[in-house]
Amino acid sequence: MNLTQEQSEIVDASINTRVFLSGPAGCGKTTVGVEYLRRLLTKGLAADSILVLTPQRTLQAPYETALRLPDIGPGGQVTLATMGGLARRMVDLFWPLVVESAGFAHPELPPVFLTLETAQYYMARIVRPLLGEGFFASLTIDRNRLYSQVLDNLNKAAAVGFPSTEIGDRLTGAWYGDPGQRRVYADAQESANRFRHYCLEHNLLDFSLQLEIFWNILWRTPECHAYLTRHYRHLICDNVEEDIPVAHDLLAEWLSEFDSALIVYDDDGGYRRFLGADPDSALGLADLCENHAVLNDSFVTTPAIQALESAFTSKLIPNALSAVAPEALTALVFPPAEAPTRFYPQMLDWVAGEIKHLIEEGLPPSEIVVLAPYLSDALRFSLSNRLEELEIPWRSHRPSRSLRDEPASHCLLTLAELAHPGWGIRPTKFDLAYALLYALEGLDLVRAQLLTEIVYRQKDFTLSSFEQIRSEMQERITFVFGRQYEILRGWLVEYRSGEVEPLDHFLRRLFGEVLSQKGFGFHRNFDAARTASSLIESVQKFRQAMEASGDAGIDIGGEYLAMLQDGVIAAQYLEAWQTELAEAVLISPAHTFLMMNRPATVQFWLDVGSNGWWERLFQPLTQPYVLSRSWVRDRLWTDADDLQANQQTLCRLVTGLLRRCAGSIYLGLTDLGEAGFEQRGPLLKAIWKMQLETQNNAAKQ
Repeated sequence: MNLTQEQSEIVDASINTRVFLSGPAGCGKTTVGVEYLRRLLTKGLAADSILVLTPQRTLQAPYETALRLPDIGPGGQVTLATMGGLARRMVDLFWPLVVESAGFAHPELPPVFLTLETAQYYMARIVRPLLGEGFFASLTIDRNRLYSQVLDNLNKAAAVGFPSTEIGDRLTGAWYGDPGQRRVYADAQESANRFRHYCLEHNLLDFSLQLEIFWNILWRTPECHAYLTRHYRHLICDNVEEDIPVAHDLLAEWLSEFDSALIVYDDDGGYRRFLGADPDSALGLADLCENHAVLNDSFVTTPAIQALESAFTSKLIPNALSAVAPEALTALVFPPAEAPTRFYPQMLDWVAGEIKHLIEEGLPPSEIVVLAPYLSDALRFSLSNRLEELEIPWRSHRPSRSLRDEPASHCLLTLAELAHPGWGIRPTKFDLAYALLYALEGLDLVRAQLLTEIVYRQKDFTLSSFEQIRSEMQERITFVFGRQYEILRGWLVEYRSGEVEPLDHFLRRLFGEVLSQKGFGFHRNFDAARTASSLIESVQKFRQAMEASGDAGIDIGGEYLAMLQDGVIAAQYLEAWQTELAEAVLISPAHTFLMMNRPATVQFWLDVGSNGWWERLFQPLTQPYVLSRSWVRDRLWTDADDLQANQQTLCRLVTGLLRRCAGSIYLGLTDLGEAGFEQRGPLLKAIWKMQLETQNNAAKQ
């Protein structure tokens, strides 16, 4: 790995001391971390004495890649972990030490670790009866959002380090609006309390409980403390600004025990604040390190992008004095005057055409990202259709998207419903037509609907044979699709005549034996394969949690389908984040792209006039700033606080995007937004101000 002299000096200085490395995105800090890891291993240190901590698993990818290189050599295994992952390992390892002191009702039984999905499932068990009693009566909110926000409150309490019983009081103490909102906070607190009690009664551990037990109990025990401090002698902590305050507390107490440590901090980071990230807390670790190294020179951005960053800062932050440099706007690409972009679909046409032009000029599709403040289903569908018509490969990633909403998942689950009549879930004709459309390669919607109308009997779950269809209908559908349909139907009939398998086993077989074969929709469709992999992993973890919790008499497959019908948000699956490996245009929410920590040559910013770039998503059951460590308890959250938070968020977002851009920013400007209304958000106003200042300066000259 080729390093600059400055990077090499930091790596060499880190070997026997503790170094705090800071700098902007794109200046090579993670590269230093990876090389530091390689140096430790090549010096003959035991791999299992090295701990690499990141705030989320996807940020471990550069270290995983380095560890797969042949020059690393054999001998032990480096531990790659998140704070949550480390907590889970320690709770699992030292369970007998904490089971009674933590208050679990069954110390003789093992723990049951919950994923985000299974935690929402159990939260739904608790909250559904409460809704019938009048809880949250004043709210109009999807149930999956209600469940996830109550869990988010518990997670923030554990991440910040205050008791979960204080959540409602903290939220109420900062509220000054409609008094009815205080009742909502009280209901959220009661829901959290009942969920925590249920977990303790059944040995269930969600993320918040794992973290609390590890930090408040295990870390204080001599056995766990000695195990960690003796086992791990070298530390690399990357993107520490995106981690939670309790992780910083742990490192503050642990740092002196390491023989060497490298703490990597990204200036102006903190994109995960809504999940509890605390850059201010992370910065305090610098005082505990002997050396503080700084990298400033970007390996990504151009002088024009750097000038654009300064220009945006001057227009987004009040009282900023920096002027707009003449070259700042050269990095921005506006729709030409002759391109019709008054309406949203016209803007998408322009974006798709520009992407096509860039690829024809030789730019790889993977170097193009299309970003929006929110990636709605309508936007994703509209843009992806345009790219497919132009034969442009694309991928999208939206972590908050339910697995049920993915076409590949919908297809698999609809076929699973057909194969399991005992669930009593009858797919509609529309669902089956949509499933066949995706399952049979090349099938169009008209033929899919026609085939479904003829062969499907919703009342008794039966699919008739293609051979029984009248000849003129067979010719309309074509015998090619008829043969594919018969293979699929025959497989389902054979399965229904045998023993019922666990849902994840069924899905593996369906994917491997039928849908991934030539002539079917998952063949060579890597995006569908990724979704299938995530779905199978989700089902498997759900089944394991249900079996471990001792829930007898529950049809696990049917329960999983019911959970997805509630719109449960999917947990994090690594396959979904690994888009940088594909030669495809990435379509993503802006914040999600930032957390991928990867550069791109060209970025398209859609719907620049939207307030979504500026406003915090309204969450009626939680408030990330009020539940942070920096907030003074019982201080009111005012409109001034909201304005300041939005300004800082927008500036941080724009700065982060620009520091990950190696070429140009294409602005998706339109008079009318996605909903058909005029939008004049702060981001668009900042661009107008830059244009006006540039024109005035040119006129003066």
